[in-house]
Amino acid sequence: MKGCTSVQILDVFKNHAIVCAFAAWAIAQIIKLLLYALLHRDLKAERLWGSGGMPSSHSATVCALAASVARTSGLTSAVFAVSCLLAFVVMYDAMGVRRAAGEHAKAINRIAELQEEQNEDFFLKDLKELLGHTPIEVIAGAALGVFIGLIAPLPA
Repeated sequence: MKGCTSVQILDVFKNHAIVCAFAAWAIAQIIKLLLYALLHRDLKAERLWGSGGMPSSHSATVCALAASVARTSGLTSAVFAVSCLLAFVVMYDAMGVRRAAGEHAKAINRIAELQEEQNEDFFLKDLKELLGHTPIEVIAGAALGVFIGLIAPLPA
């Protein structure tokens, strides 16, 4: 960033793709917080930045990026191809590896609870269980992201 002024650095906020991706992430996280509060009758601030849950903010982010790039660079551009492939990798990972890791964490936490019930020394810190997503959470996040990427006003 040699030679960049603070005004030039702020130009990043004129980048349609970045603005759409960030907006999609923020909206997904707010929806996640509100849905959690409605379903569990508990307002957990962690849902504003935590992973897992409905809708997938990772999917919303990368799909908003891809949709925005499609609008600004075209469906045949290399940058659209890269953003699309990134979206597919992120969504596949959310439903696969990260979801499996969350299921493993649930099982390990249950084993730790059983050990503690038997008064055995089992010094395992609770593992985070909300890591990945179900397919419907990923689809909802993707739809939200595409919607935001397509409706967000283009910069002048």
